[in-house]
Amino acid sequence: MSRDSSMQWVVVIVRLPAQPSRHRVAVWRELRKVGALSLGQGVWAAPEVPVFAAGIQRALELADRAQGETIVLRAAGREPDDAARFQEMFTAAREEDWAEFLADCGKYTAELDKEIRNAKFTLAELEEEEQSLERLRRWHRDLKARDVFGASGAPEAGEQLAECVRRFEDYSDKVFAHLHAFGSGTEGGPA
Repeated sequence: MSRDSSMQWVVVIVRLPAQPSRHRVAVWRELRKVGALSLGQGVWAAPEVPVFAAGIQRALELADRAQGETIVLRAAGREPDDAARFQEMFTAAREEDWAEFLADCGKYTAELDKEIRNAKFTLAELEEEEQSLERLRRWHRDLKARDVFGASGAPEAGEQLAECVRRFEDYSDKVFAHLHAFGSGTEGGPA
């Protein structure tokens, strides 16, 4: 991980009315989705790079619509060690994201194994598995974009995504072989 003590951070302080809670949840979700680091109740930070700007802006707009108050600050570490610690905290959060992604890749390949074991070779199941793979691809792309310091889990995540793609292609081949064996091209095989 490279250490950039000159990195500027956007610090967002959000105060929202207690009720209805859906406004707090919406702001929290938006900031979490963009990858901002929670520093405490209503205080978030993200590196000041373009990938975070739109999500932070959406969170600010949500807070404004809820009659909340926001303060946005630009910050840097007072000392190089402060900046390094902030970067470590942010990267640790990305490591957690990558670990969650890897777990979902494992669930995906286990699901494919189950479908093969159960000989569930239908077009409907193939479409469902393709949608799940596309969700993994989008998630990987989003995580990679916000992993600005290069968390150590990223390379393994890329390898696991490639394995998911390979396994999906294998499952696709089995589905089409099964359908063509019956010559019907329909969902359930022979009538």
